[in-house]
Amino acid sequence: MVDTMSLLRALIRAARMIRHTPHLSDGLTSDDEVLLDAPDDRLGPALVAAALGEYEPAAKLLATTRESAEWENRDRYVMRLAAFAYNRGQWLGEWLGAAPHDPDALVVKAELAVRRAWESPARAERLREVGPLIDAAADAEARDPVPWRIALDHARGAHATHTAFEALWEQAVRRSSHHYGCHVAALQYLSAQWYGSHRECFDFAEQAAADALPGSLVQALPVRAAFAQLLGGEAMSSVQSDRIDAAADLAITLSGDYAAGDAWPAEVRNLLAYVLVARGRWTDALEQFRLIGPYATSFPWMSVTDDPLGQFLQARDGVRIEVAAAMPLRGRGGRSTLGEHYPYRL
Repeated sequence: MVDTMSLLRALIRAARMIRHTPHLSDGLTSDDEVLLDAPDDRLGPALVAAALGEYEPAAKLLATTRESAEWENRDRYVMRLAAFAYNRGQWLGEWLGAAPHDPDALVVKAELAVRRAWESPARAERLREVGPLIDAAADAEARDPVPWRIALDHARGAHATHTAFEALWEQAVRRSSHHYGCHVAALQYLSAQWYGSHRECFDFAEQAAADALPGSLVQALPVRAAFAQLLGGEAMSSVQSDRIDAAADLAITLSGDYAAGDAWPAEVRNLLAYVLVARGRWTDALEQFRLIGPYATSFPWMSVTDDPLGQFLQARDGVRIEVAAAMPLRGRGGRSTLGEHYPYRL
């Protein structure tokens, strides 16, 4: 009897999946149109030019962000340009040769040096060696918080004490009190993986989110803390589980402040989708995949696989199947209940 009931449940689940999964593709970007870490319209031309060995577009882009104090955009562009220069850095070398004191070239140089040092087997020693490059970038533009974000990342790898880290943090927030990148760097330092604990990590994230400006990505810090705890794989208490769900709810609200297919919150939405999948919140996760549109991001998927785009697509398909499997086959009188049980019009 038990085996018969199990078989019946499996057959019903399969029938629901077959019936409803195709409908749940509506509103989702097709697999072949999803892009991994796609640059925005401003960064794209600079990367194309860098691939041709030309640094001028990158220099102009970063100068614009500096002059207009676009610190969030500047931080993203610096990280992407440094990542590109990691294997193709001739254009950066020519830029530094032409303008060795350019604050924009210096900040990319510092980010690249820290990135390379982090991947060295002698990480702490290499990071100590690149400290002067961060100082040079910070001295070149006193208003810029990005060198201080780099300094926070550097300090984590160099085993800085809490006192030393707090001194850097004070300098960072003095320049931009709600800078997302600096908050992420601080959160990583306070994580259980490094020099803090899950509790410290969550406490910092929740306080920062409460103090954040409306629409600020800093409000997504608790979901980053949730991700760190989920990735650790430890058993959780009901209080910890509730805290993770509350973080996800806050991030859902933040995601709703942005248009579907907006590139700016894409990483936050990818992270939120990951957490929702881990919590088995399939309907909420599917809505985030719809809002993500074509903008898959390496983080967080690269944390669990060497194929982040493949993992993104696999997770998205899995969510569709789970949502479909939970929907009734038919309503009264044989009428489909798709609209009644799936609230999003995809």
